[in-house]
Parts: sequence; structure tokens; C-alpha cells
Amino acid sequence: MNARQHRRRFARLGALILLLSAVMGLAAAPASAHDESTPDSHESDTPHIVGEERPRLIVVVEVSGLIDPIMASYIKRQLVSASGLHAIGVVLQIDSAGSTLDDDELVELADNVRLAHLPVGVWVGPSGAQALGGAAHLVTSADFAAIAPGGRIGDFTAVEGFVHAHGTGTGTGDVHSHDGDGLHSGSSVRFYDADTAMGAGLTHSTAPVIGEFLFAMSDEGHLPPIGQNVTGDDGVVRRTPADDVVVSFVKLPLLDGLFHTAASPAVAYLLLLAGLSLLLLDFYTGGIGIAALVAVACGLLAAFGLGTLDIRPWALALIIAGFVAFAVDIQTGVPRFWTLVGGVAVLAGSLTLFGQHSMSWIPLLVGLVGVAVYVLSGLPSLVRTRYGTATVGREWLIGVEGHAVTDIDPDGTVEVHGARWRARVNRLTPLQAGEPLRVSGLIGVVLEVEPLEGAAVDYREMRRRPSEERGRGPSGP
Repeated sequence: MNARQHRRRFARLGALILLLSAVMGLAAAPASAHDESTPDSHESDTPHIVGEERPRLIVVVEVSGLIDPIMASYIKRQLVSASGLHAIGVVLQIDSAGSTLDDDELVELADNVRLAHLPVGVWVGPSGAQALGGAAHLVTSADFAAIAPGGRIGDFTAVEGFVHAHGTGTGTGDVHSHDGDGLHSGSSVRFYDADTAMGAGLTHSTAPVIGEFLFAMSDEGHLPPIGQNVTGDDGVVRRTPADDVVVSFVKLPLLDGLFHTAASPAVAYLLLLAGLSLLLLDFYTGGIGIAALVAVACGLLAAFGLGTLDIRPWALALIIAGFVAFAVDIQTGVPRFWTLVGGVAVLAGSLTLFGQHSMSWIPLLVGLVGVAVYVLSGLPSLVRTRYGTATVGREWLIGVEGHAVTDIDPDGTVEVHGARWRARVNRLTPLQAGEPLRVSGLIGVVLEVEPLEGAAVDYREMRRRPSEERGRGPSGP
């Protein structure tokens, strides 16, 4: 491939990236365009209630994953929408390991929860759910809060000027303990479970399911009475919701959910590796095809996610530089110095990529092992297949002598003129490491080799030679 073809490839790839960036940017714009919407102008995600007798509506908003700008915008939209629908309350069902919002954005979101025109409750559930960091501050900003058994709250981040619904602001965002009218810093506990959270004043009760949470919120006076006692066939009296109570469960719409998922550390990291790997593949194939389109989509989603998260730019640069180093050795099909450099760079960048937001070892291991297999085995095989007939410029290697670096039976590595190549023995004559050899042919970037002495006889050539001699006929007069 000449220089002109390379320039055309990069120009087309750049144009494609700009086009997809514009399309995805327009698609994502509505996620942040509704922050200042009003009940009259907002197109609600919750169902509209019509009829002469309006049911009493409770909106339950699912808040999962890191609280990023998309999730914050969605929570604010639901508070406005529920107020416009005359709901009797909003519940935030939280399972979040933290927030990617800066202090001003987090304070603004907490103020929206604290100063809403209708009661707002927070339920950390179901069992095993958590509310950490910025999500923990939302718990303390609600009118009523509860946690499911097995859940936890804590790891408070420092937020200047934060004001809690249960009392006055601490101004520091340290872990809090409850004392009378307000929350005060001073506790050394980092995480609170269902029992200790109540003792610390972070929650009002324990609720294993959302139904019990709503009843508890009603019993505390934050919701009108919503329960009724019903006697079952077995004679047991059970508490059930009143007939006119409607509970609406809502979550992020499809497009917002896609970008919210991309903003999680594990997904953003894997999308980054997938995009770079596919770009590396497309670099060795003709034109811009499906690999390039998928690579651009992965790259754009990864860029959005990494731009939302707290990352170290130099670690990201290390990962990208590692893939550039991989590209140097891919065409030879033999892992050499640059493959080692690229592996070290990708490993170092992956381990240090995220600052405040951590990533579990599972996606890290999946990403690193996947890249290793792809670079050392998968991509070289694809490149050899793609250039299987491209031997122009390498014919001079035929007849050149070298030696085996590894045992070749039938594949291995050889060294010819100081360079290492992937090789396959010709005529199935095995070679041992260190044994001298001769290049007898080329298959793409793989050399066919044979020992200097004692190579197996190719009987096909022996059959060809007599036929060729008969075709020439007798020489002379």
C-alpha cells in the first residue's frame, strides 16, 4: 500500500468519525436539554392520568450505576414531571457506587430533591444495594430514607456547602452522626449497614421491599395514608395498597440508558480496547468496512464515557501508544521488541487509567487477556490471510540461508539476515532450534524453509521433470 492510499484511508476515516460524532451528538442533546423544563412544556416519561377521579400516583425512579450528568438530568426531569402530574410522592430507588458530578452539580441535584414540591423518599434497595459517595448525599437530602437488609451507605465525599434534609449542612461532607436536630461530622465509620445507618441518622427505617418502604413513608406522615387492611381466606389480616393508589416504575429511556451505561468504568474501558483493536484490524485491510464503522461507534461511546469519568490523561495516552507499538510488529507476524513495549504500555495504562472511580479486576482481566490473544495470535493470522498472495518485494529471500530460533515442526520462528520471521518447514522436514536452513518459498509473510542437507524429496517435482523433458524432445540434429 503506497503513501497515497494511506492518505486516502485516513481522510475517509476522519470524515466518518466527524459524521458519526455529529449524528450521535444530536441524538444525545435531548438528555441535557430538559434540565430547565416546566410541567407544561415537558414531555413526561411517566404515564398521564385521565378521568374524572384521578388515582393517587407514586413515581418510583430507578437510579442505578454511577450518578452522572445523564442520570442527574433524568432525576430532575422526573421530579418536575411528577409534580405536573399531581403525584403524591416520588421515590428514588438507589443502587449506586458513587457520582461523577462535580460539587456544584451534586449540590444542585440535592437541592432539587430537598426542595421538591412533593415528598421525595430514597430507598437503598433491594437487598445488597449501596449508596456511596455522592449517592450517599442524596440519601440524606430526601424527606424520608430507608435501606434494605444487606445494603450499605457511606464513603461520603467532601462537598462544600452541602445542605441535608435532616438538618443543617456540615460544609465538609465528612461521615456524619446524628445528634438531635442535625447531622454533625465526627464519626470515623466509613460504611453503614441497615442497622447502623438508622443509629447514625442516615435513614429512618429498614425496608426489605419497596412496598414496606411506601407504607413506612406513609406512616411517618410524608405520604397520605395509602394502606388498607384486608383479611385473607386464611383469616390473616394483611396490609395492602389502597385501590386508588397507582405506583409507576420508571427508568432511563433507551438512548439515555446507552450513554449512561457507556459512562461506567468497566464498559468505557472495554469499549476503548475494542475500538482500538478494530481500528488496528482495519488498518491492515483494504478500505473502510464494517470493522471501521464498529470501531468508530465503540470509540465515540468510550470517549463519552471516559470524558464523564475521572481518568488520568497520561494513562489513556499510554494505552493508545501501546496499540501503535503493536502495529509495528503485526505485519511480520512475530512478537518482537515493539510488541513487548506495547504490552507494557497497555498494562500500565489499564492499571492506572481511573482515578476516583475504580474498576473491578474482572473487566480488567478480560480486556488484557483479550488484547493479548488478539495481538499475538488472532490479528497476525488475519493479516497473513489478507496478504496471502502478496510476495512482491520479498522474492530475494528465496535461497537465503539462516537458522531456526525455535523447533519447527511444522511451524516456528527463524532468523534470516538478522530479522525474525514466522516459518513453516517445506516438505514436512522438521528442524531443531539452532539448525541451519534455507528459504525455499513464501506464503504471504510466512517463510517456507528446509534444512541445508537432507531435505525430503518432493515427488511432485520429480514427476514434473520427466514430462517437461519429454515435451522438449530430443536436442540436436
